[in-house]
Amino acid sequence: MKYSLKFLRTLPKVLLHDHLDGGLRPQTIIELARDQKYDKLPTEDAGELAEWFFRGANKGSLPEYLEGFQHTCGVMQTPEALERTAYEMMEDMYNDGVVYVETRFAPVFHTEGGLHWEDVVSAVLDGLERGKKDFGVGFGLIICAMRNMHLSLEMAELAVDFRDRGVVGFDLAGEEGGYPPKKHVDAFHYIQRQNFNITVHAGEGFGKESIWQAIQWCGAHRIGHATRLQEDITVHDNQIVKFGKLAQYVLDKRIPLEMCLSSNVHTGAAPSLQDHPFGLYYNAKYRVTINTDDRLMSDTTMTKEYQIAADVFKLNVDDLEKITINAMKSAFIPYNDRLYYIYDVIKKGYADVRMNMKKK
Repeated sequence: MKYSLKFLRTLPKVLLHDHLDGGLRPQTIIELARDQKYDKLPTEDAGELAEWFFRGANKGSLPEYLEGFQHTCGVMQTPEALERTAYEMMEDMYNDGVVYVETRFAPVFHTEGGLHWEDVVSAVLDGLERGKKDFGVGFGLIICAMRNMHLSLEMAELAVDFRDRGVVGFDLAGEEGGYPPKKHVDAFHYIQRQNFNITVHAGEGFGKESIWQAIQWCGAHRIGHATRLQEDITVHDNQIVKFGKLAQYVLDKRIPLEMCLSSNVHTGAAPSLQDHPFGLYYNAKYRVTINTDDRLMSDTTMTKEYQIAADVFKLNVDDLEKITINAMKSAFIPYNDRLYYIYDVIKKGYADVRMNMKKK
């Protein structure tokens, strides 16, 4: 069944994999650039700038996809800019029907103006808190360490320092090739000893070995992308005939997969939407979730991603509700808070949607 964007926007959604610096509004980038005397933007027209980001990202290459971040990070160098972008993200989530979001970013990219990492995180949390108060959207903040830097332990300590103010987990991001997760094992062991939460970008730009390392060396509780897990699954005539040891382990342990449909095609992690492994994983009963990754770069929203999932993989409202609950089960907030969102917000919201569908 075909669903309109207007209808899909009304569905409660949970977003676990969204980069704060990958979702700025084009007009905001232009205004912040003027405020901070940043003169490297390719254009000062908001429409043209949006097209520039999308065109640059849609080249089938992860390194090229990441190039646009120099501009978004370039204008996120003051407490005011960081707070504003976080606040606007929360407003955008509200307008998109998202009831709970976990956004992530790397504080190391926001110190060119002289800010300390603590200042950076505090400013973002201020914006998120203000957004929650004004729009009623729940949030968690994830601190990213970068694969190609030697600051992962410091980022892990920073994440733990802010765990009582809204930081809910730790991530390893950046280009995968040549930068295996196990090189950062000290940071992950620190997080584990602190009884804290771990997600890792893995199996996007590199093979299943990256996913194995993320889980078995780094203790990942969730995997970002995981498109290459399909390398460990044998398929014949569109039917799974055998799971490899890793694929079986991920399935058995219910390790959540943060799938990003549009982004994976844009970075070349998947050849096309039709060939994306999302459908394979969902039908095999993996705990898949739907995410935006970088809303600006991929010109997407959760509503658009839901429409892709519905159109390409023939999902109905029941499927979308199941995936939304899967995401909320997998969020990095306390158990009772997750239950609140599942029963009082998501299930109630979907019940209301079904009631309205019957009336029509």
